[in-house]
Formats: sequence, C-alpha cells, structure tokens
Amino acid sequence: MTKDKRLKPKDEVQNSPHTKSLLSVRYLVATAVFLLTFVVYFSCLHSEFVMWDDDCYIYKNPHIHTLNLSFFRWASSAFYCANWHPLTWFSHALDYAVWGLNPLGHHLTNNILHAANTFIVVIVVAKLLEAWQHSRQQNPPLQKARNSKTTDSSSLEGSYLVAAAVTGLLFGLHPLHVESVAWVSERKDLLCAMFFLLSILAYTKYVSVAKEGDYPGAFLNRHYLLVAGLSALALLSKPMAVTLPGVFLILDCCPFNRIRSMKTFLSALLEKLPLIALSIISSVLTVLAQKAGGALQTFEIIPLSPRMLVAAESLLSYLWKMVLPVNLIPYYPYPRNISLFSAEYFLSVILVSGITAACIVMMKKQRLWLAVWGYYVLTLLPVLGIVQVGGQAMADRYTYLPSLGPFIVAGLLAAWLWKKSYLRKGAGAGLVIAAAILIAGPLSFLTYKQIAVWKNSFTLWTYVIAKEPENPLAHNNLGVFYNSSNMPEKAEEEFLISIRLKPDDIDTHYNLGGTYQALYMPEKAADEFKTVIRLKPDFAGAHFNLGLDYYRMGQMEKAYGELKKGLEIEPDDQKARQLLKTVERRASEVRR
Repeated sequence: MTKDKRLKPKDEVQNSPHTKSLLSVRYLVATAVFLLTFVVYFSCLHSEFVMWDDDCYIYKNPHIHTLNLSFFRWASSAFYCANWHPLTWFSHALDYAVWGLNPLGHHLTNNILHAANTFIVVIVVAKLLEAWQHSRQQNPPLQKARNSKTTDSSSLEGSYLVAAAVTGLLFGLHPLHVESVAWVSERKDLLCAMFFLLSILAYTKYVSVAKEGDYPGAFLNRHYLLVAGLSALALLSKPMAVTLPGVFLILDCCPFNRIRSMKTFLSALLEKLPLIALSIISSVLTVLAQKAGGALQTFEIIPLSPRMLVAAESLLSYLWKMVLPVNLIPYYPYPRNISLFSAEYFLSVILVSGITAACIVMMKKQRLWLAVWGYYVLTLLPVLGIVQVGGQAMADRYTYLPSLGPFIVAGLLAAWLWKKSYLRKGAGAGLVIAAAILIAGPLSFLTYKQIAVWKNSFTLWTYVIAKEPENPLAHNNLGVFYNSSNMPEKAEEEFLISIRLKPDDIDTHYNLGGTYQALYMPEKAADEFKTVIRLKPDFAGAHFNLGLDYYRMGQMEKAYGELKKGLEIEPDDQKARQLLKTVERRASEVRR
C-alpha cells in the first residue's frame, strides 16, 4: 500500500524561500506572544505559597527534599495528596533542589511553563489550520473557492497567523488561566498541557507520513513512538490527558480528513489502541489514588442525575466566563438544590443539546464546528463531575486545555475579518490590529487583578469569603492561616463558622481542636478530637492529640489508651512514641 499523500505539502513548496520566510514569521509571532504572557504574569513572582495544597505538595512534603532512588520509588508508587503524577513530583523536587522553599523560584517555573505553552499553542494552531485549509482544497465542492482569483497563498498564510496569534493571546492572557499559573500546586496543569500540546504537534507530523491501515507497522513508526512518549509524559503529569486518544480521533476527522467512512474510522481507532491502553492505566491509578485520599464522592452521596445536570450547566458557565471573565472564584462549592425543573438546569440541558445537534447537522457541509465543540466537551469530560472528586462544582483551572476550542473560534473570527480587509487591499487591517490590542489590554488588566488574589493565603481566602460567604472550605482555610499567624482567637471564629456551615467536616474539627490546644483549653480540644474519631476512627493524628489532651488533664490511663490506638494505625510516629514513654513514666510515678 502506498503512502497517503492527501495532506502532505509538495516538497518544492516546503523548501521554497517564501515558505521558510513565513515559518520565520510564525515563530517570531509565537515568541512575541511568549514574551507578552511572561511579562503579564511577572507579578506572580512576588506571591507566597498558599494554604491550599501547597503545604501537601511543597513546603510540608519531605519526599521532595532529595533526588535519589528512594524519591523516584516514592514518586512512581505513592498515592500522595490523593493523586498519582510522578512527573509533577519530579518537577517540584527539582525546584526544591534549586530554590529550596523560596516561593519566587517555584512561581518562576510556573510562569516559564505557561509562557512556553502559549508559544506552542501558536505553532500548533497554525499547523492545524494549515491542514484544515489543505483538506478543504481537496474537497471537490470547494474547488471553485480554491480557484477564486481573490484568494492567494499570502492572504491564507496571513489568516492562519492571525488566528494562531489571537488564540495564543487568549490562551496566554485570559484570567481564567490565572489559577493554573499563580497557584504553585497546579504545576501539574502546566506540565500536562505542555506535553499534551507537543503530542498534538508530533501527531501532525505523523499524519503527514503515515500509511493508512499499516498495522502493526504504524506502531513502530518513529513519529508514532514520539506521539506515544509525549502522551505518556502528559499522563505522568496529570491524568486529565486521558482524553488524548479521543482528541486525535477528532483531529483525524477535522482537520486531517482521515476519517471518511466507517472503515477509515475503525482504522483510525485501531491506530490509537496503544494510546487508549495508556489512558486506561492512568485512569485506574487515578481512581485508586482518589479513593485512597478520600476525595472520591460516591453515587450514594451525589446521584448520577444531579451530576449530569451540573455537568451541562458547567459546560455553559465555562463558556460564559471565557466571554466575560468577571467574578472568578478559586472555589465554586457544589450546588445544594439541583433540579431539572429549575430554569438554570433546564435551559442548560436544552442549550447543550441544541449546540450538539446543530454541530451534527452542519457536519456534512463543515466539520470544523463539531470538531471544536467535540474537543471542548471531551477535554472537560474528566472534570465535569460525572466522576465527582472533592466538593467543588467547577474550577477555573479545569479550563486550561479545554479553552483552546472556543479560543480557536475567536481566532478564526479574527482571521475572517483580517482576510476580508486584506482582500480589500488593506482597508480595515488596522482596525483588526487595534481590536486585538483592545482585547489584549483589558484581558491583561483582569489577569493582573486576578493574580493579586493569589498573593498569599489571607488575600486568597478573604476574597473567596467576600464572593461566597457561606463557603465552609474558605472559612476553614482562613482559620488555618490565622493559626499559623499566631492568632488562635480569630482562627477559632473561622472554624466555628465553617462547622456551622458543614457540621461533619473532619478537617475543621481537627483544626479547631488544635486551636483549643494553642489556647490551653484541653477539655474543649478533647471534645473536638473525639468528634473527629467518631467520624473517622482510623485518624491517627486525632488519637495522638486526644492522648496529649488527656495527658495535660492528668488522665494518664486514657492518654495511654489513645496513644496506643494511634500507634496501631501509624506505628512509625516518633513523637507519639516519645509521649507514650512520658505517659508511662508519669503513670508509674503516680502509682508509687
């Protein structure tokens, strides 16, 4: 079987000085977007770590303090912080090796990664649009349009570049992405996206040389192996990359036009089997990690039907926030009253169904819209709450990769305006450029303002409480900040508000117990730790602290019993063993 050359540019065109010049301009534009993005996010370098996963991931994580065989064994096998992402742990360990616990260095890495991702976005989008235009030219109904005297290669290349630049600017500067960059713990978003985008870039090269239906030979193709390797690195950074095989199938449909029938679809699906296997393995490990961390919500707690309604509403809410990025909140609590008969959820289901149906109807004439909508929905699918993790309904960080779909549509609109002005001998081109500046300016300002929210734990959680006063997590985390700042009275106030909003929250009761210990109120502290043990009997820390409270109240037998229970759960806790010896010695003195 001969190579499929439908999408392969002619060699003489590839090597022409004009083409090389256009490629140079493409990389120059990508570099400009990279630099602008980095400058806009520069204020992140003045931010601190925040008390929300940064402790677990970085400043209270002893595992990242050394880069040795023991670290790599831990990173590849542990379900730490309810996650499995070895490459992300390696990245944090590298930062610690260079910067220690100086937050500036950790933020700098995030900034560089995000700016680099915007560079790759520009290149990837330009290549995909080039392939899309080429596939349109191969379509007989469009032959007349291809031969139109008003269309030439320079105007088309200019359109690709405008679309790619606008997409890159939106991706780099949109305030929805602040959470993924300004929050050091979201390094996993940035790493995953980098390898995700690079795998798409590698896939464009593979498609240009692939032999249709050549299995298993295709699996040994060096370009395919590169795609598989980059896909694996994306999965090792964050499991959200499990959608990559589906994304490749969407790209096979549009822009590459490799799927033209059921036979070609099955051929393309077979080609993705090794990549699907990687995604399945990652999915299993992720579910196990979330279960181990207690983050996975069962269907008894949240049934399937409410999850589907929240998912539909989230799909539209994210789109709205991309259009009008105001009132962005780091934590959106799960809604309490969910019903199909409420206007919010009913209209969401109707609109999502309508958009999907319209894209399917338009598929025969134009596949692009279904491809863009399909990419958006597919890449959001792991975080739409069908498999619910944690207590949030949405998160700005979840849009980091999915936003590329809507941003490409915005880029195509800009390219259409550019092309119209170009065909009119430059009339209006200045307006297009001015419009781009007017968009980039406000977005940069909003992003700068949103970065300020992440300056430290106090600014973060007071901002959330101002937006969502009934948010128990925000009050709990603000209480943690007050505890760390030696303000136990203020901490007690926040913890009590959090418990009022969520009475059975284990972490808040545990934190309140620690606050009462700091206030030298062992009886009240003991009551909180008893509540924790009632809710979670195998919480070793609660047993240890309850034992400490009994010791301070002079109840040595009870202290001994709680410490023994805690050590049965965590036998390696040296502080608890030392306290147990002290309790035994004090008890023997009392008996004498």
